[in-house]
Amino acid sequence: MNDHYLRYLEREHARLDAEIREEEKRLPPRHFLIGQLKKLKLAVKDQMAACSGHEEEREAA
Repeated sequence: MNDHYLRYLEREHARLDAEIREEEKRLPPRHFLIGQLKKLKLAVKDQMAACSGHEEEREAA
């Protein structure tokens, strides 16, 4: 993966984090939506880790 994609994932992770925080402030918070957002955030984090792992493999070679 390239640096542009990793930066995109970092921005998406931050956006989801902000959306979760805003939703938690709602009265009443929509727990189902918060759960969905957290799942998406975790998936993005997993993609970031996979992307970083591929970069480290290339640097080691």
